[in-house]
Amino acid sequence: MSTLVEHSLLCRIGTRLCALPLVHVLETLRPLKVAPLTGAPEHVLGVALIRGEAQPVIDVARVLGERDAPVLRYVTLRVGERRVALAVGPVLGTRTLNRDELQELPPLLRHAGHGTLTALGKIDAELLLVLDSAKLLPEDDVLEALDAVAQAATPEAEAPEVPSEAQA
Repeated sequence: MSTLVEHSLLCRIGTRLCALPLVHVLETLRPLKVAPLTGAPEHVLGVALIRGEAQPVIDVARVLGERDAPVLRYVTLRVGERRVALAVGPVLGTRTLNRDELQELPPLLRHAGHGTLTALGKIDAELLLVLDSAKLLPEDDVLEALDAVAQAATPEAEAPEVPSEAQA
C-alpha cells in the first residue's frame, strides 16, 4: 500500500463512515427522481437524469449490507468511460488519508461488499471504509441493460420532418 492515498471524499453511508477517491468524483448533488429498472440488482435503484444524461443510481448502503439507509446526497463518479451516481447519506468533506489511518484488508474481507472495499482505517475512534469506485458498478450485462435504457430515455435532437408549404 502506498504511503499516501489521494484526496478522498468522506461521507456517511448508512451507519458507516466511508471514503471515495476524489479523483473519480465529479460532483455532489441533492437526490433526483429515479426511474426503477425491472431486473436490475437490488442495489441499483434505477436511472436518474443528471445534467441531461441518464445515469445508474447505486445504493451503496445496500451493497454494504444495510437496508433503509437515508439518502441525502448523490455523488456522481466517473469510472472509466462510465458515469454513475451513488446514493449516500451526508457528505462530510474531503481529506487526505495517510498510512497511519489505513490498513490493508485482511484476506477474509477482500470480497466483502462485492469487493468494493480497498482498505480499512480509522479517523479518531471511528472505523473508516475506503471504497473502490470501479467495483461499485454492477456486472457488464446489467450495465448493457442500463445503457439501453439510457439511450431510450434521451431521444435524439432530430425533429421529425414536416412538409414545407411548397410541398403541400
